[in-house]
Formats: sequence, structure tokens, C-alpha cells
Amino acid sequence: MGCPGARGVPFFAPDATSDGREGPRRKTQQTEGHPILPQTTKRTGHPSSPRRDPGYPDRPTMKLIIQIPCLNEEATLPQTIAALPRAIAGVDEVELLVIDDGSTDRTVEVARECGVEHIVRLTNNRGLAAAFQAGLDACLKLGADAIVNTDADNQYSGADVPKLVAPILAGEADMVVGDRRIATIEHFSGAKKTLQRAGSWVVRRLSGTAIADTTSGFRAYNREAALSLLVTDSFTYTLESLIQAGKMLVAIDQVEVATNPQTRESRLFGSTGAYVRRNALSILRIYARYEPLRVFALAGAVVAVLALGAWMPFLIDWIFNGDSSGHIQSLILGAVLFIAALQLFALGVIGDLLAGQRVMTQRVFERVRRVELSLGVEPSHYEPGARERR
Repeated sequence: MGCPGARGVPFFAPDATSDGREGPRRKTQQTEGHPILPQTTKRTGHPSSPRRDPGYPDRPTMKLIIQIPCLNEEATLPQTIAALPRAIAGVDEVELLVIDDGSTDRTVEVARECGVEHIVRLTNNRGLAAAFQAGLDACLKLGADAIVNTDADNQYSGADVPKLVAPILAGEADMVVGDRRIATIEHFSGAKKTLQRAGSWVVRRLSGTAIADTTSGFRAYNREAALSLLVTDSFTYTLESLIQAGKMLVAIDQVEVATNPQTRESRLFGSTGAYVRRNALSILRIYARYEPLRVFALAGAVVAVLALGAWMPFLIDWIFNGDSSGHIQSLILGAVLFIAALQLFALGVIGDLLAGQRVMTQRVFERVRRVELSLGVEPSHYEPGARERR
């Protein structure tokens, strides 16, 4: 259920004067030549902060919401929440939001008992990426100016939240990733540390960023970065959001953060091999989504080289011996591979055209989000958490 609140004002709503006459039109902001609905204050049990505007002399309030995706975390959630700061220098309000991803235990009840202000309760298990996206949407609609994402298993040190949001508060970054310093984590095996470093190197190359720990889920976003982020991967949000941010030229920073001793095994994968397979497929799929021409052109070039290799016996015999009557099998194989190479090049061109459509769709999605925020649309699957903290 949603929390009752006030609706936003209509677009270009006139101000009323004391005698009931229509006053001057409201001033609206402009983004890339298009009018944006007037910013309103939405109330869903807690006051929401207006978006910061450097044109106003008075400093508006800064609201931070820390979101915690959960799946059957009643045992570790109290410890995670207790470690999170409820007051940060430069931040006027710090609130917590728990995303219940179809838990079958007392996760929601424990969250309320621990003083969590907001809860998004998904009706079934949709996966970490979907829970993360649902949390971002709810945080924006609850008026967050900055959002921190952390895990419910107490993997990350809650005391490092101020360090994580510091570059955002200073206006130096739109997105900040917590670097766990993989080499220092004791419960990670040597093989896992090596694979983490190799995977991070690949993601850095693909995204054009310099983030050392690309799979870290301890991250902070400002309002604009969260508005533009759209995660479609069903496995994890960490890789896609980073590659997407790199391609969109979002200002990304990183800070070193501490980790806590392991409380349970990861639920994302059952073994190191499964982790490698799923992450490799995710990286390939995500990169093909953002750079289809490069991916398919490279694949087409490889197949074209194989076609040339298949033709070599015929070409050598023909050039040096003058015999063009043999090697029929090589000719057929080379022809099939050459046709496949042409098809891959064609798919790259088509994918590049579709990638342009994806960019336009993402911009439309961002604008729809802004309209929803201006109209005061309530978060999906939202439930109020604990009452005001004492």
C-alpha cells in the first residue's frame, strides 16, 4: 500500500492572489530545451526535500536515504542497521529503506523493529537487480537528494557511509563506489581474488572507468545519477550500472571502505565457477547492448579470418600448381564462414541502430521519472516503516 500524501501542482499552475484572481505563472526549469514540471514537496509520512537549485540563495535541505535490498535477512539485518549512521555532517535527514525481495522470514517485521522508516515489499523474489532498481525508484519518490546502497549481510562497514557520500556532498562526483581492497579480504580465496581482479580489469576496459572494485555493491548516487540509471540485467546491478555510467560520462569516484567478517555465504552463486560463468555472460551481454557494432564487427572479423583459412588450401594449390579442380570441401566451408561473417557485420549495423533507439528510450524513461516526481506519484509496493524515531 502507498503512504498518503499531497499531489503535485499542475503544469504551469497559476498562483492565486488574495482576491482570488489569477497571479503570475510559476517559473519552471528547463532541461535541454524542454520544460520540466515545477518541483513540489511530496509527503509520504516524512517530508521530502526539494531538489537543490544553485539559483536559490538559501541552502535547501539535504536528504539521504540508505537502501538495503533484503532476502530472508532477519538474522543479519539488526546488526547491519545498528552500524549505519543516523546523522552525517552536511546532511539534514538520514532515513533507511528496506527492499524486501520476497522474503519468507521476519525480515519486514525486524526492519520495523529496528526503526526503518520506509519499506518496499515485492510480492515475489525478483532478484537483486530488480530489488535495487525498485529501491532507487522509491528513494527518488521519497525525496532523496542522495542514495546509498548497501548489503543486508553486514558485509560493508556502515561507519564508512559518510566517507562514501563525501564526494557527492562536495559536488565532485555523481556516483561513488566503495573499494573493498579485495586483496585484504581474509575470507576470499586466492582464486576468487584473482578472478575479481581480472573481472574488474575487463569491466574497466569496457566502461572506460578507473574503478578498482567493480563488483562492490556499496555505492552512493546523487539524484541526477539515480534518475538516469536504468538496470535491465536480471543477475546483478553492479556491472551494468558501472558500464552504463561510463558510457553516459557520469562523474564516477571511488573511496576505500572497510569490510566486516563474513556472516554467511553469498546467495548470488553456488560456486566460484558459477560466479565466473554468470559474470562473464553478464559482461558480454551488457557490452553488446552498449557497443553492438564493435562486438559484432570483431566477431565478424574473426569468422572472416577463419573463412580465409578454409580457402587457403585451394588458393595455394591454384596459385603455385595451377590446379583449381580440387578442395571442394574447403571452398564450401570458406563460403559458409564468409556468409556468416557478412551476417555478423550486418547484425552489428542493425544493433548499432537499435542502440540509438535504446539511448532515446532511456532518455524518455528519465523524463517520465521526472514527471512522476513532479506529480507526486507514490512508490510501487511501498509500505511505511517505523514511526518517527525517538
